[in-house]
Amino acid sequence: MTSIGLLMKIKRVLLPVLGLFGMVTISLTSMAEEPMVKDDLAVATFAGGCFWCIESDFDKVEGVVATTSGYTGGHKADPSYEEVSAGQTGHAEAVQILFNPIKVSYADLLDIFWRNIDPTTPNRQFCDKGSQYRSAIFFHNQKQKGLAEQSKHQLETSKPFTAPIVTEINAMTTFYRAEEYHQDFHDKNPLHYKFYRFTCGRDRRLKELWGNS
Repeated sequence: MTSIGLLMKIKRVLLPVLGLFGMVTISLTSMAEEPMVKDDLAVATFAGGCFWCIESDFDKVEGVVATTSGYTGGHKADPSYEEVSAGQTGHAEAVQILFNPIKVSYADLLDIFWRNIDPTTPNRQFCDKGSQYRSAIFFHNQKQKGLAEQSKHQLETSKPFTAPIVTEINAMTTFYRAEEYHQDFHDKNPLHYKFYRFTCGRDRRLKELWGNS
């Protein structure tokens, strides 16, 4: 079995099995997530391949209050991880970010997002293939839409690589919270997470695209 095959087996089969034995906690349903936002907080939603990695990247950002892994952009209500990962729902793995715009702006989050994905690969991020791993910005209002389009345009004129940018910019619809064992996976299962991220070649490819920025 190839390393990619092993990774997919772990993600699609082994995790739910581990949950049954109490090694990770599983929520039996994926519920539509409507974040409770205070007046001084805002919400952003990004898809950049494996949501474990995107969640981990944004958890390190000062001004980010909370992150939630989930599914959005598709047609299936209340999808399960198995359905999404099999490409049956139209959804992408995504992360919803609750942030304090006084400490970190939406424009800052966009900049961080771009530099933590490969914007040149349609329906794929690193070792994960399929539309469920596409990169996308899901805007919550017209201001976010304008900033997202502006950031993409700026990147298209200044990018350090020659390949075209294929990352989508779409209106936010319903966000479905992923099963509990996916939430904060990098904290709950750090060795498993680091093994997956390294074997998937994410950081190696990011360095090729963006250098050390």
